Amino acid sequence: MNKKSKRKNDLRSSIILLLILLLLLISSTYAWFTANQVVTISTLDVHIEAANGLQISTDATTWKSIIENTDITTNAYSGNTNQVPTSMEPVSTVGAIDADTGNMLMYYGTVAADENDSGAYKLTATKETDVAGTTGKYIAFDIFLRVDKDTQLKLTQGSSVVMKQGSTDKGIKQASRVAFCLQGTQPVGTALNTITSQKSAVSFGTEGSTVYIWEPNANWHTAAAVAHARDNYAIETTASTDGTSVTAVPYYGINTAIGTGVKLINTNNGGDTSFTAITPSWSTESDKDGVLKAEQNIFTLTAGITKARVYMWIEGQDVDCENTASGTDISFNLQLQVVE
Repeated sequence: MNKKSKRKNDLRSSIILLLILLLLLISSTYAWFTANQVVTISTLDVHIEAANGLQISTDATTWKSIIENTDITTNAYSGNTNQVPTSMEPVSTVGAIDADTGNMLMYYGTVAADENDSGAYKLTATKETDVAGTTGKYIAFDIFLRVDKDTQLKLTQGSSVVMKQGSTDKGIKQASRVAFCLQGTQPVGTALNTITSQKSAVSFGTEGSTVYIWEPNANWHTAAAVAHARDNYAIETTASTDGTSVTAVPYYGINTAIGTGVKLINTNNGGDTSFTAITPSWSTESDKDGVLKAEQNIFTLTAGITKARVYMWIEGQDVDCENTASGTDISFNLQLQVVE
């Protein structure tokens, strides 16, 4: 073969290789926003309404029907660890409670190329800590719910996890979660410190659990999310992209810090003990904007003042948590009402 022919063959090989690489770049999806170094969901709004005899407070003293970001960050009780960051990043949890703090254990995952397996990825995870203020990767705060008698609560149809007005819907709302951790109830008139210091929530998935996890928008998935489930987790799902799906896609939450790394393919199929299968307390359907389609009964309150710690996060192990969904604005709206 002469040099000219060899150069042509080398060029063809280079072009073919380049095209293959381009196809891989175009078709691949990644878990935990791996394609970007900094990924955020910014401009967070929290809005909680109470109605039909339910009173709500962030300090167990001043009772209202509506609380918002400022109530959580500036009008809460002394010594709180309310965390409302200016942006969110994906985390994961199984709803386990730290016995010392009463807080839910959250883990931040990082995905990197597996140096021992070309083309594969691995996941490591570090434990997060709730810190008062505007830092952190997820929302966490305490509220106090007051009722005069044992009362069943529900989320009304106005409840939602939606994109902020004017923000592009990239699908990240489908990976959102909300948890209610009921930490104890005291009679009206109990000393304030006794009410605010309660932290006896029982971990999710255990007998007598007082932790409830809500998966909103469970009937919506983007085409990228369906591909993400297949490519990264080998989950073949028939989840629809038009809101007609009625089956939530299963996932495995992180239950411990992970130092050495777990192959990504084993993180959402029961292939590693660092992950636990999660069936949320409620997986609800929404309209295309993210508004709850039907009322959802949640939990029963005992007469008196109940302390609840609320968590709002983007679940990194959800198949909808993938690169194309990142970089947008989101609002959490909860409307709690007494079931008549």
